[in-house]
Amino acid sequence: MLTILGFVMIATFLVLIMMKKMTPMGALVLIPALFCVIVGKGAHLGDYVLKGVGDLAPTAAMLMFAIIYFGVMIDVGLFDPIVRVILRFCKADPMRVVVGTAVLAAIVSLDGDGSTTFMITVSAMVPLYRRLKMSLVVMTGVAAMANGVMNTLPWGGPTARAAAALKLDASDIFVPMIPALAVGLVFVFALAYGLGLRERKRLGTLTLEEVTADPETVLVGAGSGRGAKGGKGKKATGGAGGGTDAEAPGAKEPSSDDAEEYQTLDPNRATLRPRLYWFNAALTIALLTMMIREDLPIPVLFLLGAAIALTVNFPRVADQKARVAAHSENVVNVSGMVFAAAVFTGVLTGTGMVEHMARWLVDGIPNGMGPHMGLVTGVLSIPLTYFMSNDGFYFGIVPILAEAGAAHGVDPVEIARASLVGQALHMSSPLVPAVYVLVGMAKVEFGDHTRFVVKWAALTSLVVLGAGLLFGII
Repeated sequence: MLTILGFVMIATFLVLIMMKKMTPMGALVLIPALFCVIVGKGAHLGDYVLKGVGDLAPTAAMLMFAIIYFGVMIDVGLFDPIVRVILRFCKADPMRVVVGTAVLAAIVSLDGDGSTTFMITVSAMVPLYRRLKMSLVVMTGVAAMANGVMNTLPWGGPTARAAAALKLDASDIFVPMIPALAVGLVFVFALAYGLGLRERKRLGTLTLEEVTADPETVLVGAGSGRGAKGGKGKKATGGAGGGTDAEAPGAKEPSSDDAEEYQTLDPNRATLRPRLYWFNAALTIALLTMMIREDLPIPVLFLLGAAIALTVNFPRVADQKARVAAHSENVVNVSGMVFAAAVFTGVLTGTGMVEHMARWLVDGIPNGMGPHMGLVTGVLSIPLTYFMSNDGFYFGIVPILAEAGAAHGVDPVEIARASLVGQALHMSSPLVPAVYVLVGMAKVEFGDHTRFVVKWAALTSLVVLGAGLLFGII
């Protein structure tokens, strides 16, 4: 019964948010609370929620100060050189813009933190998407998939968890997987190219009258209102034209409320600190190095980093308050969503639903599939890492799969590698706090993002799995 109720609870949550009948925050709180009562454990709801909040509190703190830290770094211009290179490549071509989004997200993902990746990518690309009236769900989807593939870096989380759960060396898991992951990343770039061509077809070959020799000028101000023009002189509108994305979310005409979005990376913004560029670069490198070395807990590192960045770059207290206030909306939205997700995970785990669901899936594996547990693990990792936290999957499910594989002579390291396959989809899971940074900053409905990205992310995961099997890695 718990197995059925667990699947029904997850399905109810997904359907309600994709149909926009409830907000993600409301659904994350009310749906599990209702099902907790249905399974007869309503009296323990408070305990489950507090346990979930306690487990996710460090994550919420990390995201809070990471948003402030990287928000300040964006404000002072640390990432402007990378953005300029990407924007020179993008120009005003929708295809190049989508590919540039994937490349930028992949590069920034090298730090191993999804929230950082999404903050930088969205801040850099949203003005261009809005100015060209492109679909913002394409941006969020491509960024999430690129980050998902790169999330398998040893310092990104999943690989370290798999290594810890099976008592293996992280390098033994990750290094042999590099060819398969590279194929997955190339597939994301190819997919971005295809989606970009579809956007180009929908909008036409765009040029901006404001664009001169410097393509970054598309980011300065809301423009004269003349907008983008198609290659044949027809004005391109967000919802006009052919193609399957004619009414894609985020492709609408920008409103006056969006005017400030265009100023996000204004090359002349008052918050730039060019004289402190190398200090900020050194501080960021030191912060990421200490994070990878695990010298201090990540929340503590970001707390210290945010304090140093604010104090050095903005010595005046009023300016510091202004920078914190500028990023407060993202802080509140993301932190609130994390604590709402704590209700969902707390009930799912506390009632035993997640354990029953996992064992039902594992027990349903035919005995004949024993010698192919690598393949089975790879396939299961796609839905399981979407519906479960990485901790739940790697510490609760992967050891069971490894034990089943060992009984048929399958090396645990193969199980560990296969368990990384589902990360492309995992990064869009409603249980991943970073995804709320992505959709929140892009002002995209979570349900719209989910509807768009699930099929493509699942396909990316299958490509990684196929490459792993082809190369004999899994």
